[in-house]
Amino acid sequence: MMTETFIKKKMFLAGKWVSRDKEMNVHNPHDNSIIATVPAANEDDVLFAIEEAKDGQTIAAAIPVHERMAIIHRAADWISENKELYAKVIALEGSKTIREARKEVRRCVETLRISAEEARRIYGETIQFDQMPGSENRVGYYYRFPVGIITAITPFNDPLNLVAHKIGPAIAAGNAIIVKPAPTTPLSALLLAEAFDRAGLPPKVLSIITGFTNDMGEALITHPAIRMISFTGGLATGEAIMKKAGLKKMSMELGSNSPVIVLKDADLELAVESSVSGAFWAAGQNCLGVQRIYAQEEIYDEFVDRFVTLTKQYRVGDKLSEETDMGPMISENEAKRVENWVTEAVQKGATLLCGGIRNGAYYEPTVLINVPANCKIAKDEVFGPVVSIFKVADLDTAIREANQVPFGLQAGIFTREVDKAFSAIYKLEVGGVMINDSSDYRIDAMPFGGVKGSGIGREGIAFALQEMTEPKVVCFRLLT
Repeated sequence: MMTETFIKKKMFLAGKWVSRDKEMNVHNPHDNSIIATVPAANEDDVLFAIEEAKDGQTIAAAIPVHERMAIIHRAADWISENKELYAKVIALEGSKTIREARKEVRRCVETLRISAEEARRIYGETIQFDQMPGSENRVGYYYRFPVGIITAITPFNDPLNLVAHKIGPAIAAGNAIIVKPAPTTPLSALLLAEAFDRAGLPPKVLSIITGFTNDMGEALITHPAIRMISFTGGLATGEAIMKKAGLKKMSMELGSNSPVIVLKDADLELAVESSVSGAFWAAGQNCLGVQRIYAQEEIYDEFVDRFVTLTKQYRVGDKLSEETDMGPMISENEAKRVENWVTEAVQKGATLLCGGIRNGAYYEPTVLINVPANCKIAKDEVFGPVVSIFKVADLDTAIREANQVPFGLQAGIFTREVDKAFSAIYKLEVGGVMINDSSDYRIDAMPFGGVKGSGIGREGIAFALQEMTEPKVVCFRLLT
């Protein structure tokens, strides 16, 4: 069932493909079989990448915008031409089904196309210096210049597209970038490096360093030559990075415990279908995943019945099968963690309506009701296929409860009443509100990020470009 040829991959170090004596195994979470080995980089590799990136940032900044655009488009072309290979690698090394993986490949191509187009829109503005008395003979403007060297640290759940969200705008803006992909899913990032290598990206501009974090030291975070860190991952790791990094630009997307509100006037069929998909996409390992649903009491029972019925129809199994809806979690340990969280909730009074069964790394889509506020699954990010449904009297109660967590990435609300939609828009403490969609909806061009423990800054290509550039003011004092 999913046996594949074992392969050895090299890592992409400052534009060269290199091996190392020490290697790291890449496992298929379906059965924990080894599907590949990649180099296990050490601290010397990191320091070398940084030193080479010092030249790389000069090279990248000097690439004309039209050539940056052409390189990124050529990389996108290569991925599009080999989309089934990319999808299969995503599915094998991670949790996604082949259908989910194909969607990620399409999004990656779109992310790169947008990056290429946004390269031409790194604008500045003229400044009216004569607004200040005594400055009548001064004229000027500001323009944006690249920050320099960027460290990107990426997670396992979108191993191709989230890396593209770092590399695409970084190159479009004229930066050098060093990427450390998740140890569990390095192959997709290396395939992305291959696309840029084939596209003619100059050496030293990009590195993809694979291996174990403990072997690499902390230079990717602390080295003074690194001018920006773009991190996607967990809150605790993000906080630790910020404490160590020093004076650097930061872009951090740190996950969530996303709420969805379903009011009595909602289109229930749409609300159920969207929320089930939003809860169990990629086995629930999704920062936007639906974790809490607040259904108004008038429709609560019907909503729960419909939600459970559709959840039970979810097909769990072989990731490469076209019929599969959900694959395994990224590891058996992660599945055990989710199992423990659900057990804790049930022991404290929650009712398990379906799921709650683990088989290795597989954890069945799970629905809980009557979840008490004092358990982990109610307040933390479960990052697994578990959703809790709560009964609420009205919109204000739902909003108040939705805000009672230390996260605020995105939220969804289902209603036909525009005034209630706008009430939610203004009162929900999140970075994005999706009306008549679940919290899981996103396009790659929109600003993406959160408030509170969900992060700092925004991704989405045009917005990432702002983060990856700095404004420089130019003022001419006229001598005539």
